[in-house]
Amino acid sequence: MGRLIRLLSVVITISSIYGCANAEGGDMTVEKGRTVTFDYTLTVDGEVVDTSRGKEPLEYVQGESGLIPGLTKRMEGMRTGEERKITVPSAEAYGEIRGEAFREIPRSRLPEGMEPAAGIMLQAEQQDGGVVPVRISEVRDDVVVIDFNHPLAGKDLLFEVKIVSVK
Repeated sequence: MGRLIRLLSVVITISSIYGCANAEGGDMTVEKGRTVTFDYTLTVDGEVVDTSRGKEPLEYVQGESGLIPGLTKRMEGMRTGEERKITVPSAEAYGEIRGEAFREIPRSRLPEGMEPAAGIMLQAEQQDGGVVPVRISEVRDDVVVIDFNHPLAGKDLLFEVKIVSVK
């Protein structure tokens, strides 16, 4: 029994020297290949757009995820329990607003009975069957101008992030 306690104290000492995680997936640093779990609140133009509050934290693998690249880049080096406000410029989030993403379509292609107005969000079906959100940008006599840019294109994103765990 004495030897087991001595071995455990050596492991604990080595872990503290090299910054390894404890058995609960404790104090590790966000770096490539690590599984990161975090809570977040996303604010755009002073309005909360999304949050994990009241839900499960978000989990991803650093360097292998489909998350916003500007966010994961700025989370690099954070440690378990660390909180940070992170601003991601639009160019590193959903990009700038692209003029070629505006398309005119005949009003007759809108759902029957729909009264179009600027700002209304619709869903457009892609050729592969996927669905993307689009926004009516302008309504003219016989055509409607549809904005195919991501709804957050051209916007800087403010994230409040708390690292829950790093494995």
